[in-house]
Amino acid sequence: MDRRLQTRYFKLVKSHMRTVPSSAAGIKSMPDTSQAFAATQAAWRFLNNERVTMPALGEPLRQAGRESVAESHSDYALVVHDWSMLSFGKHTSKQDRLQRTHEGDVGYDLYTALLVDANTGSPLAPMALRLRTAHEILDTEAEPLCETVHLEQIGPTMQAAEAWNLPRQLVHVVDREGSSVGHFRDWNAAGHCFLVRSDERNVMHRGQERKLSAIPRLLKRDGCFEYVRDVEMQGRQRCLWVAEEEVVLHRPAKHWEGDRQVERPGYPLAVRLVVARLTDHNGRKVAEWWLLTNVAAEVSGVQIAEWYYWRWRIESYFKLVKTGGCDIERWEQKSGLAIARRLCVAAMACVVAWRLERAETPETRELSQVLVRLSGRQMKRSRPVTASAVLAGLMVFLPMLELLEHHDVSTLKAIASQILPWADTS
Repeated sequence: MDRRLQTRYFKLVKSHMRTVPSSAAGIKSMPDTSQAFAATQAAWRFLNNERVTMPALGEPLRQAGRESVAESHSDYALVVHDWSMLSFGKHTSKQDRLQRTHEGDVGYDLYTALLVDANTGSPLAPMALRLRTAHEILDTEAEPLCETVHLEQIGPTMQAAEAWNLPRQLVHVVDREGSSVGHFRDWNAAGHCFLVRSDERNVMHRGQERKLSAIPRLLKRDGCFEYVRDVEMQGRQRCLWVAEEEVVLHRPAKHWEGDRQVERPGYPLAVRLVVARLTDHNGRKVAEWWLLTNVAAEVSGVQIAEWYYWRWRIESYFKLVKTGGCDIERWEQKSGLAIARRLCVAAMACVVAWRLERAETPETRELSQVLVRLSGRQMKRSRPVTASAVLAGLMVFLPMLELLEHHDVSTLKAIASQILPWADTS
């Protein structure tokens, strides 16, 4: 992008550093010398400018990810893959909306590959964004993907990640939707590390074919579970136990050809099964996850379980761009392309909020606390700073800076005395 478009980009990022009330669906203008209508018009031109490409908007996000992951103390970095439907059921002006299932399930299908610090679990940056409309797939990668099946989108992103130049070994984390033997074999053959929550399946274990669900019972019988620590789940304290064992995926893969399911034989793949079990303090099982990974044995099963736990960071990101912050499902842009471009801008605002949220220096911690106070949020003592509160505080703080560039303090006090004559502004 040329310098003028870059300047507009930075202004738009600033304008998205806020949480949006439901009654204000437009892009907020900063209180500088420009009028609100002029700022809205400039934003419209930016989001509909053909020179503003998705790959160009994705590069600042990837650069932010490279800078942040370089500060990590881990040899690994996590890339969490997931999808979320952006619902625009009542936005009839958007002619390219996708109908996914029933008539009310209308909008755009958003895919995100989120970079997460493998040492702390902190979200760093969305490294890939892909928005599927009824007519096309809008991608931050230079070579847009044409595949609409969710699972088929992960492999190309894994391959593209090799060109992101991240100075860490990547581990790709996928929820149960990614539990596919055929894809495990493809990813492993391509040299990619994966961590996936598995569903029920038959595997070879200790020389016998067993259902995956039977193995945790054997591990418990043999005393293989290790107590890790107490964790909070749905507001209650639970005990986390972890055990692991090697299993072999030997069965043929199944995939659809038209309207019928066929088998595809493949090589036996040895992977690590990590069982993460939550119990109450009476020892009763509350929840259990079966995690399959090809990550080297140098990484402990406890660490693997923690990495999967951090998968929920992408759910927090979706909440931040939806109801918890940017309120994307109220955006009034009339095309998926304009929505996708604006989403890239909002994602950079999230990156800035995350940086402040995880800040460790005394100066940045103080700034974060100031932003939380400006947001007006009531925070828990256990978590005094959140990304959504930082976003809300930034949208108070940044206009203050803009005002001070155009008005001196004495002028502002004089204005305040006219608005609030009973207040002491001296």
